[in-house]
Amino acid sequence: MKTEKMKVLLYLKKSGLDKSGKAPIMGRITIERSIAQFSCKLSCNPDLWNPRESRMDGKSREAVEINGRLENLLLSIQSAYQSLIAKGQPFDATDVKELFQGSVQARCRLIERLDMLIKEKESHIGIDIKEESMSAYHSTRKRLQEFIQRKYHVSDLAFSLLTENFIYELQAFCLGELGHQQSTFFRVAADLKTVCRLAYRERLADTLLFDKVHIERGDKKAPKALDQEALDKLKAICFDELEEEMETAPYPIVLKDSDTNT
Repeated sequence: MKTEKMKVLLYLKKSGLDKSGKAPIMGRITIERSIAQFSCKLSCNPDLWNPRESRMDGKSREAVEINGRLENLLLSIQSAYQSLIAKGQPFDATDVKELFQGSVQARCRLIERLDMLIKEKESHIGIDIKEESMSAYHSTRKRLQEFIQRKYHVSDLAFSLLTENFIYELQAFCLGELGHQQSTFFRVAADLKTVCRLAYRERLADTLLFDKVHIERGDKKAPKALDQEALDKLKAICFDELEEEMETAPYPIVLKDSDTNT
């Protein structure tokens, strides 16, 4: 089979400027006579776009982030192209587009990315992270997965399936069904936002989820009610030996009526 060469062009759709004056970044895959266009789901100030390099000029935070996402996108396209070549069957530009877009969506899962974050944090124990602090990450994972299993009846969720309402439903679950304090949920929400931010930067998610959602910190000093997990631990404590020792104590103390009146 003859291997057809692939060309990928990134360009601005200047006819589609948004309210801030930015143009959407588009892509075009060309293989022989077949062409497939796609949206990069990113936008850029036309004055900062370098058409020759297919990237933003400058070293601003925005430029670094967008250029990084574009590089990851190009790598995904190249990976899809090589995968189709390996199959030894004829294909065109549309096949490459559908494969790379599908592969990106297939690996976008929340719990899986959280596990990667936890593993990364664990590698820093003793350097800039204390071992005790890892329990909070594991608690977040447990609560997130329990919520996903009860609400969606699956073990994990793709980022593409998450909506802004997800975090509010999670809050109702943690505060209502689990009986947690607001301060406890604040930590869960903070970890969730961190994972979603990482997924967006790595192009695992199309949007920056929950970035503008404000969650109250809560009062850590407020009296804490026992949640179900703490209640189960309390029930599991065995007092049999202590009760037996009290019953067989050699000199039990007995209070007389006269003693209680003094």
